[in-house]
Amino acid sequence: MTTLLDVRDLTVRFALPKPSLFGERPYLEAVRQVSFRLEAGRALGIVGESGSGKTTTAMATIRLAPTAGGQVLFEGEDLLALSEEGMRQRRRDVQLIFQDPYSSLNPRARVVDIVREPMDLLGIGTPADRLARVKELFSLVGLRPDQLNLFPHQFSGGQRQRISIARALTTNPKLLVCDEPVSALDVAIQAQILNLLARLKAELGLSYLFISHDLGVVRHVCDDVAVMYLGKIVEMGPRDALFDAPQHPYTQALLAAAPSLARRKSKGYVRPLKVAGDPPSPINPPAGCAFAERCPWAQQICRQMPPALALQGTHQVACHFPGPLAQDAA
Repeated sequence: MTTLLDVRDLTVRFALPKPSLFGERPYLEAVRQVSFRLEAGRALGIVGESGSGKTTTAMATIRLAPTAGGQVLFEGEDLLALSEEGMRQRRRDVQLIFQDPYSSLNPRARVVDIVREPMDLLGIGTPADRLARVKELFSLVGLRPDQLNLFPHQFSGGQRQRISIARALTTNPKLLVCDEPVSALDVAIQAQILNLLARLKAELGLSYLFISHDLGVVRHVCDDVAVMYLGKIVEMGPRDALFDAPQHPYTQALLAAAPSLARRKSKGYVRPLKVAGDPPSPINPPAGCAFAERCPWAQQICRQMPPALALQGTHQVACHFPGPLAQDAA
């Protein structure tokens, strides 16, 4: 398979106010040396609890968040090294579906103008070609031609997300970044949008970088899964292998906390795993494993030395003691 996106040691940090006039400026380490690959035609899901850095990773990958280091190779070209104009032209290959389908749409514009706007900005086709493309996309995502001149408030939440998807497809992108695209929708509409995304992926050969905190959603859509904790990937591997045999204690805890339906579909961890406390501060991350203070099976080495992401069977795991043995020790 051809590698479409190759992210290497991506780092994102945000400067905070100085505690005093002559004090040292603190930094919030949002993403810490994250690396992953996305093959063409596949979907990679990034999961983790709130504050894990998954959305920041996605935004930094497409240069919508500032980076402090690393490379983002898209078809072999480093997006972080491109000029503003060079990145602007590349945006026709990389588009974004936002979490909130209402606030991401201009309430004062008709949806035909909203969907056509990326083509207007990038100068794609003639005005007639653009209108024909909008009508084609409306049909593709399940909307009617007579709805073209309506405003966003005249649509339901699911229909608004279909409009967002249509807008993202106008430039014939190769990669769609989906930032929790169904979290603001009710369950029945979630299923419709997820089925639409799966159909579009198969029909158009799209690749997805899919951000979600819902493991059931990720299992339905994604081919591969990366689990993030405090700005780092702690486990990554093929979807079924990761769900059926999670190797990192944090992944096991996520599966244990998943709703019963998602948990029943996983062979990996069905016994409740209690994890106490909160994640450490990203302003002052621990020297060793970031999960050590919450991990029931942490040893002294876990607090002293950060584990590297290493191959364990079908997975890459950042843990000194990976595998199902931790489950048996409960």
